[in-house]
Amino acid sequence: MLTNTTAALAKQIEPRILMLRGQRVILDADLSALYGVTTKRLNEQVKRNKERFPADFMFQLTSAEKQEVVAICDHLSSLKFSRTTPYAFTEHGAIMAASVLNTPQAIEVSVLVVRTFVKLRQMLAGHKELRHKLVELERKVEDHDGAIRNLITAIHQLMEPPLSVKKLTIGFAPWSEETEKCTNE
Repeated sequence: MLTNTTAALAKQIEPRILMLRGQRVILDADLSALYGVTTKRLNEQVKRNKERFPADFMFQLTSAEKQEVVAICDHLSSLKFSRTTPYAFTEHGAIMAASVLNTPQAIEVSVLVVRTFVKLRQMLAGHKELRHKLVELERKVEDHDGAIRNLITAIHQLMEPPLSVKKLTIGFAPWSEETEKCTNE
């Protein structure tokens, strides 16, 4: 069971996870703050252990991405004047960073980071399922709309009186010699 401080820390992690290049990532400044080390120390350890961080674990932001992230996230305003572009760590990169730092806080927090990534992945999967159900519902509604339109058109046709209605008189009508038919018609 999570303690109060652990639960509070878990709530702090989720808003720090961003979507960049189609992946959920956490920036080096946020990760180092969570792990209780300086960003400089985290980046030093990453550079020393470069072989542990392939491209799918970590990547460096472009200047445009950095500006976008600083504009979106208030807590990253200190990056605005930084000359270097930050690193972004995926879920696996965050775990690897904790292992190269090898501090008790980093190891403890890495578990929470992984749980948060998993939670976000499950939420995304739920949204995909919901989106699929909405598309299916829209298709059914469109089919029903077409059937209802056809039904309404048929009802309108039944409600319209015929164009020429001859009224027949009630009773006996004598035959006409010219047409050899009844004069009622």
